[in-house]
Amino acid sequence: MNCKTVVVVGGGVGGLVAANDVRRLLPHHHRVVLLERNATHAFAPSFLWLMVGDRTRAQITRPLAKMLRPGIELIAAEARRIDVQLRQIEVGSDLLGYDYLVLAPGAELAFDAVPGLDAAHTFYTLEGAERLHETLRGFAGGRVAVIVASTPYKCPGAPHEGAMLIANLLLQRGLGSQTEVHLFTPEPQPMPVAGPALGEAVTAMLAGRGIAFHPLHKLTAFKPGERRLDFEGRDSVTADLVVAVPPHRGAPVLRGTGLTNEAGWVPVDAATLRTKDARVFALGDATAIPLPGRWKPEVPLALPKAGVFAHAQAKVVARRISAEINRETVTDTFCGAGYCMLEAGEDLAGFAYGNFFATPAPEVHLRQMGKVWHLGKVLFESWWLSQSGLRREALRLALTLGGKALRIPVVV
Repeated sequence: MNCKTVVVVGGGVGGLVAANDVRRLLPHHHRVVLLERNATHAFAPSFLWLMVGDRTRAQITRPLAKMLRPGIELIAAEARRIDVQLRQIEVGSDLLGYDYLVLAPGAELAFDAVPGLDAAHTFYTLEGAERLHETLRGFAGGRVAVIVASTPYKCPGAPHEGAMLIANLLLQRGLGSQTEVHLFTPEPQPMPVAGPALGEAVTAMLAGRGIAFHPLHKLTAFKPGERRLDFEGRDSVTADLVVAVPPHRGAPVLRGTGLTNEAGWVPVDAATLRTKDARVFALGDATAIPLPGRWKPEVPLALPKAGVFAHAQAKVVARRISAEINRETVTDTFCGAGYCMLEAGEDLAGFAYGNFFATPAPEVHLRQMGKVWHLGKVLFESWWLSQSGLRREALRLALTLGGKALRIPVVV
């Protein structure tokens, strides 16, 4: 019997979907391995709710093993080095061989890339969101600065959501007149990959929440003792509370594989997610996928790093790997469709959706804020974290039918 081993590196959204779908599609004599150092899975889209006290750690975390289909081998350890020529992964003192490899390690948060930034708060980690919640509970008012330190970063809507949710929480605490919330970014507009119309709409959402938006502000240093933020070619700003979206860089395990570009991301075929090695696929935040169109000035666009894309890409990768092993024909491709709920507080959210592979430039639209979009995000969170197969299937059906009724793409 010809047995194959499929190894998935990374247990985030993309890694989990890839491992579970490969296991479902392959006969059980084939081996499926998930390699992830964290034994507990945390649902990152809910970190914003954790930040404002609408969730607890227990509500948005699950044992990783319970989120896997039977027959998947979980190795709770860190991949130290990958040799694509020998098709081996160094795990501690052991070597793990593979026939097919799926790279889904996400991105590394690089607070050390900006002097002093490690002293800032963040909602981009589970622990950071918890600490920020405690700080916001005791915050007495003043200037809050939400900082996008550099691009690219995962979840392009998160900085804007974070600023709006912080502003809403402080307003609920009666600190609206004593607080200023500012959002600084090196980008020319909110979510520039989505085009000027959506950027203007998100800017209006921010203004409606009393948030001052500062584009084209590239952070060079944070001096916590002086509460000072320094920007390239701009005046320095002081703030009483600094909340950072830290720089992102490629995961350490990717270095030395020969699969990355100069920036540390993995170029892949946009449709199939295959790397330059025929037996290695990559998906999610680890990848670099160029898009049609340009910013002004002439800056190339790239597919945003977001869980919705990792989810859809993982399904394509799973189908392609299983088809090759099963000697079947498959035409599944990643189409570039995506969406994002933009939380604004008070159970309200906007909804951005579109085709990021459209030519001559991505076509992305924003629906008017409403409670239905917030409810959609709550339902997806419940489906994702559900450990009951029947409940998960019921929610999958509800999300799919709801998406069809609203004429939006839903990947579940």
